[in-house]
Amino acid sequence: MKYAVYEDYKSSGIGWIRDFPAHWELKRLKYVANRAEMKVESDEDNPLPYIGLEQVEPWTGRIVDLYDDLVPTGVSNRFEAGDTLFGKLRPYLAKACNVDFDGLCSSELLVLRGKTYDRNFLLYHLLSHGFINLVDSSTYGSKMPRASWDFIGICELPLPPIDEQQTIARFLDAKTAQIDALVAQKRQLIAKLKEKRSALIARTVTRGLPPEAAKAAGLEPHPEMKNSGVDWLGEVPERWKVLPLRRLIKFVKTGNTPSGAEDHHFEENGFSWYSPSDFSDDIYLGLANRALSAEGKTEVRIFPEKTVMLVGIGATIGKVGIALGECSCNQQINAIGCNSKLDPVFATYYLKILRDFIVKCGKFTTLPIINQDETKNLVFTVPPLSEQSAIAIYLDRETIEIDRLMVQVDEAISRLTEYRQALITSAVTGKIDVRAVASLETEMA
Repeated sequence: MKYAVYEDYKSSGIGWIRDFPAHWELKRLKYVANRAEMKVESDEDNPLPYIGLEQVEPWTGRIVDLYDDLVPTGVSNRFEAGDTLFGKLRPYLAKACNVDFDGLCSSELLVLRGKTYDRNFLLYHLLSHGFINLVDSSTYGSKMPRASWDFIGICELPLPPIDEQQTIARFLDAKTAQIDALVAQKRQLIAKLKEKRSALIARTVTRGLPPEAAKAAGLEPHPEMKNSGVDWLGEVPERWKVLPLRRLIKFVKTGNTPSGAEDHHFEENGFSWYSPSDFSDDIYLGLANRALSAEGKTEVRIFPEKTVMLVGIGATIGKVGIALGECSCNQQINAIGCNSKLDPVFATYYLKILRDFIVKCGKFTTLPIINQDETKNLVFTVPPLSEQSAIAIYLDRETIEIDRLMVQVDEAISRLTEYRQALITSAVTGKIDVRAVASLETEMA
């Protein structure tokens, strides 16, 4: 949609804005809003709603999973209904929200209290890409970079008259709500596609190929079924076996890290050294995020191509992938070498359906963990090897198609998100004049 523009503009002297409508004013943030937080200690007898940085959704201004009666440890910031919160910590930049209740928040959230401005308009300004990038450029500190109020407060904002601020805010409320609804629908579609993908894998590795696919592979399309003897597994095709993984493998070994893990052990485009961060929903592992130098390679266990890699500890326990080439891995991963009875690709697909089970059965200390013996005891369905290969080929083909659809939907979400940001920036900096559109939409409503 094309929007009108203002008749007259003047230079701002600000790189990310350049110019703005001639009747607007340029003001520093500290003259628009006061920094108003009050440091308070936790009070168990009088708990208040608490907002941590993780409760503020980035870019949207929404508060999620609010703690109604959490008593935080240490010092918090006290805020009042009507205030605006702005995250100053770099990993959490683009987090800001308006609050309509009294409460406490993280000390990494600035509390801003207005003078003469529309707080919804201000919130959109604080969440515009240009402003966030400007604040980001000022962050300091190595471990947890943060911006200071000294810098944020002197940032200049172009401000229209108050009634125009309100008009722009109403326009953006309506438009972002429409965009957010479309994004939510597309995210629901991705969730359904993921469910479809998981269900397809689970059904195929435990019940066999669908009739048409079985016919095409020269297999019996409607095999007789038998009780597997495993409660959660139920019935399996008559010709299949059910065996512990230990009878289907050459080895299960954990990886290791070069001694000292010093810089000279690693190099770009070196030998693949997998860690849990390299695992995704795809069963095939790509290039590792870190690669070993020739010296680093001499200090680790080397695994052959088509080794199945299972994350055995931590938050991503149960994630699985197959290495297409010779590789290594760190000690958080159980490397599984299949023998002649087990197709590695089939095994990888099968392990995908065991993730929830692995998480539940993993021993808990400070982190969930499944060791080598427990990995070997995992129960597998074992079709004839030719059928395993047929299942692997079928699932490769079908999951690639589902993944292609998910990529298309994800790209659409990215385009909508980019449009949302561009619309906000254009409106709050006066690149478009939305007054006529907002007035018309108000009349129609």
